[in-house]
Amino acid sequence: MAKDVLCEVRNCSFWESGNLCGADQIYVVSHVGEYADNSRETDCKTFQPVE
Repeated sequence: MAKDVLCEVRNCSFWESGNLCGADQIYVVSHVGEYADNSRETDCKTFQPVE
């Protein structure tokens, strides 16, 4: 399990100083099926914009 999850999306409500993700869980999906060949084929469903 990763110790730190990094995120550079500063307008996400889970973004924390140092480019860390403060979410309790991370949900990543592939938009091409069950397997992805590279990061461009994935999306982070955890993202929530800052309101």
